[in-house]
Amino acid sequence: MSSESLNEVQKQRREKLQQLKQLSVDPYPQPNLSRKQTAAQARSSIGRTVQLAGRLMSLRGHGKILFADLIDRTGKIQVLFQSNALGEKLFSQVRLLDIGDIFTVKGKVIQTKAGEITVDAKNFQILAKNLRPLPEKWHGLKDIEERYRQRYVDLIVNPESRQVFLTRTKILTEIRQFLDRHGFIEVETPILQPIYGGASAKPFITRHNELDMDMYLRISDELYLKRLIVGGLEKVYEVSRDFRNEGVSRFHNPEFTQIEFYWAYVDYEELMRFTEKLLVHVLQKTKGSLKFEFQNIGLDFTPPFPRITFRQAILNRTSIDIDQIKTEDEFRKTLNTHKIKLDLSGVVGLGAMFDQLYKEYVRPHLVGPVFITDYPSSMIALAKKKASEPSKIASFQLLACGTELLKAYNELNDPQDQHQRWLDEEDLAKKGSETAMQMDHDYIRALEYGMPPTAGWGMGIDRLTQFITNQSTIKDTILFPAMRNQ
Repeated sequence: MSSESLNEVQKQRREKLQQLKQLSVDPYPQPNLSRKQTAAQARSSIGRTVQLAGRLMSLRGHGKILFADLIDRTGKIQVLFQSNALGEKLFSQVRLLDIGDIFTVKGKVIQTKAGEITVDAKNFQILAKNLRPLPEKWHGLKDIEERYRQRYVDLIVNPESRQVFLTRTKILTEIRQFLDRHGFIEVETPILQPIYGGASAKPFITRHNELDMDMYLRISDELYLKRLIVGGLEKVYEVSRDFRNEGVSRFHNPEFTQIEFYWAYVDYEELMRFTEKLLVHVLQKTKGSLKFEFQNIGLDFTPPFPRITFRQAILNRTSIDIDQIKTEDEFRKTLNTHKIKLDLSGVVGLGAMFDQLYKEYVRPHLVGPVFITDYPSSMIALAKKKASEPSKIASFQLLACGTELLKAYNELNDPQDQHQRWLDEEDLAKKGSETAMQMDHDYIRALEYGMPPTAGWGMGIDRLTQFITNQSTIKDTILFPAMRNQ
């Protein structure tokens, strides 16, 4: 619709708004409709009188009989407006309705000769006048952008979009209930943190004026949750909003939701089994099946999931044995020997180099679901080394379609080892690493009081929803994704 046509439609709607006011009708009243029924309830209430409220999405007919479609959060139902039932004064207000208006209607539920379940209106009231016409459909890249910028319109006109977010809510509910039933308690930890930690990522920096100090939006809630393990809570989880000042992609948003849990007195082997049980529960409750497609790729989440070590996965795809590489120079020489081109600009540290090789040459080819286990110890400064192989950490990542769904590991609870690992991170920062972790002396102090052997786990909710609802981009699972200014 051209801007000229849009302006004309808006002008006509504002004129109808004035006509309503001239009829002494409040176009934005505030009635108490707490006892109203839903469209879904009305569809199973033939012969009974109901009161509904929702948005007008279709108006058709002529003369003294009009048909409308009312849509609420449960779906659509037809409404019949008749002049002889409403009276001419009230029926005249029906003629002033526009697509997108919000109204309430009271009447008997009938079935028309055509078999359509319909509310035969006996009373009617406009609740909010729509002054901007709704788009019939979204088309093209420009309108895809508008879907994200004007999510409220997207939710009105696209039932599929509404269903994605209803499924997202269901996913969160089922995960919470699963963890609650297994003895975990939900907690809340700070979003504003004096020291960012728990992951290798760039933080957002803000300023606390009263305390006169810089603070960071959390990149993870890991270190605070493990402080609670020290305090004896043993099984804790948090649904957290986290922030990483990094790139935007079809699988990444700088503001995202994840669930992290920490479980004392178990190891990462137990967490792999627990992960399988949790995902089976969530998939059965939200999809009704463990087999589904994501972007035309078939996935089967029937446990047990296959397992492969990080080293073996790289060896299979590149013929490079990372266990034989001890320095960054050796790594570069090995790439040259195998004629592998890898952009290492800005990549600091041997662990980060291994990760870059994995992400570019290995991970995209892992369809899964598959557990990738036992990362090099230089990759995660908060994870405990394997007693049998100190060069590895007791860790796993769940992969599907070349994308990480979750990560977990045995938590490092030796304060001296943790202190040294963070000193190593500080060295990486001095070499130019922008994602190196910071030293957190208070966390070291907490570990000195004694943290039991613990395993921890984190999963992004936006990305899991993306897979379960088969969305090509993570923006379709976040109500208000990050966007550039128009």
